[in-house]
Amino acid sequence: MSKSAKPESSKPKKVTRRRWSRLKKAEIVDLFERFSKQRPDPRGELDYSNAYTLLVAVVLSAQATDVGVNKATGPLFAIADTPEKMVALGEEKVRDYIKTIGLYRNKAKNVILLSQKLIDEYCSEVPADRDALVGLPGVGRKTANVVLNIFFGQSTIAVDTHIFRLSNRVGLAPGKNVDDVELALDKIIPKEFKRHSHHWLILHGRYVCKARKPDCKKCIIADLCTFKDKTYSVPAPIVELDSYENQQGQPDNTGEFTG
Repeated sequence: MSKSAKPESSKPKKVTRRRWSRLKKAEIVDLFERFSKQRPDPRGELDYSNAYTLLVAVVLSAQATDVGVNKATGPLFAIADTPEKMVALGEEKVRDYIKTIGLYRNKAKNVILLSQKLIDEYCSEVPADRDALVGLPGVGRKTANVVLNIFFGQSTIAVDTHIFRLSNRVGLAPGKNVDDVELALDKIIPKEFKRHSHHWLILHGRYVCKARKPDCKKCIIADLCTFKDKTYSVPAPIVELDSYENQQGQPDNTGEFTG
């Protein structure tokens, strides 16, 4: 005679609260205070003149370097810096301008489609709303977050490969995927630092905490970092950098922004 199945418990299953960071709260504050002193006015590295050209530039930057995108968009934006001008230019000519960028055929198609949708549904204006932005062709959550942060000043964080790597390596916001890391960063970053946190993290990951060979000796948060293979534990002196043109060595362009 088989044993009867145990009745399901009426009590809710215990949910273990996630530890959002391996760093203590005071260490997180210290980390961002250092970044804020190093880069008081952090800026992105894509060239743009308005919300529309920023949106297009970010769409084009998927699996491409910012330097490569800027070389292509300089001539393109000189003649097409509005949705109307871009649609008038046409997909074929857009392809000619951006053919040095990876996936240029699909990107040219999306640029024309999103431009037309902006004309038809948003009076040619870029909406300051994430749901509206991700409804545009070629625009994902990360692209929307970049535009909302850079142009509209919203405290959004777009987790690219650099931020994902740094967050896990340093122990700031460990996560198995970009969504996990974004959620963790949103939970642990103090409100006063959220506005610029995206730029601080991406620039530190790009110029210091590189993928293949992190430059620990130049790291201003080396003492806070939990990376077991770090080569230096003494924080570098904080030297103020006034713009992205005054960075710390060569950038790490491996696996640039996607989505």
